[in-house]
Amino acid sequence: MSQDIKRTIFLWAHIILGIPIIGYIYSPFKVLPDCAPVVRYVAVPVIILSGLWMWKGHVLRRLVSKSVARPEAADNRLQNVAVKLK
Repeated sequence: MSQDIKRTIFLWAHIILGIPIIGYIYSPFKVLPDCAPVVRYVAVPVIILSGLWMWKGHVLRRLVSKSVARPEAADNRLQNVAVKLK
């Protein structure tokens, strides 16, 4: 899946899950207890995570790719040191 498609999916999830928050804010007080758990435990965490992913996802992907590549790089450095010592 390309980065454009992932970004579009996160963007639309962010926008669509923002709709219950608008309803939560503008609904009458009698309705609030019914929709509060959905907004608190589903909509807000997904909005926060998708927003952070769209904002700083490139940094996380870079950190993950470096941590995966590090063992190979360390092995290469050890081999280079061993060759120099011979």
